[in-house]
Amino acid sequence: MDLLDTLTAKGLRGEVPTREEALAVLATTDDELLDVVAAAGKVRRRWFGRRVKLNYLVNLKSGLCPEDCSYCSQRLGSKAEILKYTWLKPEQAADAARAGVAGGAKRVCLVASGRGPTDRDIDRVTDTMAAIKEADPAVELCVCLGLLSDNQAERLKAAGADAYNHNLNTSEGTYGTITSTHTYADRVDTVQKAHGAGLSACSGLIAGMGESDEDLVDVVFALRELGSDSVPVNFLIPFEGTPLAKEWNLTPQRCLRILAMVRFVNPDTEVRIAGGREVHLRSMQPLGLHIANSIFLGDYLTSEGQAGQADLDMIKDAGFEVEGAGEATLPRHRADVAEAAQAAHAGGSCGTAASACGSGGGCGPCGGHARASDAPALEGSGDELRDDLVKVRRRGAGTELAPNA
Repeated sequence: MDLLDTLTAKGLRGEVPTREEALAVLATTDDELLDVVAAAGKVRRRWFGRRVKLNYLVNLKSGLCPEDCSYCSQRLGSKAEILKYTWLKPEQAADAARAGVAGGAKRVCLVASGRGPTDRDIDRVTDTMAAIKEADPAVELCVCLGLLSDNQAERLKAAGADAYNHNLNTSEGTYGTITSTHTYADRVDTVQKAHGAGLSACSGLIAGMGESDEDLVDVVFALRELGSDSVPVNFLIPFEGTPLAKEWNLTPQRCLRILAMVRFVNPDTEVRIAGGREVHLRSMQPLGLHIANSIFLGDYLTSEGQAGQADLDMIKDAGFEVEGAGEATLPRHRADVAEAAQAAHAGGSCGTAASACGSGGGCGPCGGHARASDAPALEGSGDELRDDLVKVRRRGAGTELAPNA
């Protein structure tokens, strides 16, 4: 079809589609799905070959969050029966990280629930990073602690952090439907602080709550303008005990279309399939690897993923290979752009418009996006409620059981 030919040609050149073209991807039919995946796959292979980057989550502090993000099992007032614990000791976090690295993870993501860190919390995290780096100096470290105050990003960078995660989650226009305890502008400010300190931006979205196609395209274009080096695509995990527990509006086909749209808008950027892939993509997960070049290995923050070995088998069986520690994730020209942007921020000049900079909550990739009140019903939605697929994490960090990696 002409649309996919156009998108493929643009993607191979590293060009961004129009909003209308991005919307058209989401409007394609199930009969066209394999053509959409094949087109996005050509773009993915152009910039990332057949490599899959593995990332591993360590939940440093679980639950007990004062924020009221509607999608999150760790939110204020959540009745989800998740693990709740305060800060892990550095050696405990390092042990959890070691399991992920041994399983093939190149990046370890250190996440803590809460509105944002205190200076004492930054001290805790820097001690944890030191313990992890002592065991493996080459491991990439991404930190996700919520809203940052002045000089905290600089301290994380100086302590060895490579990246900071703060997801945009949804479009600016519908952000108020997610939470009332902080604003989109607060998120904008945190990503600017992280960029200004020279940290790589890891910022993505959460889909699955009946949001409109326009909302999805808005947030993905905002992420592109933001200059996010890594775009995690989360699919809502409807936890019992949260306001969105009964919201099941995704099909595997819808998820693949969303991933393809993200890839076309971000042809040369790391696109990561994050929380909810086992719940919503299910047996279609291998097709997602033809679009995205990055996944989380094993479990998530408060939910269990498929076995780590199953992830590795899936990658191999689909004809892909795990990205090695010595391999650069981003293509050289993209890495140059990221480094230049960081240098510009460090010099006091933001390379992106303030309205385009934003990010996501301190609880990381654990949920989805509040339903827009005027969002139309999704064509092909109506996925049956599958509570059996939502498994609360009972192993790994914060428990006596071995982690899944």
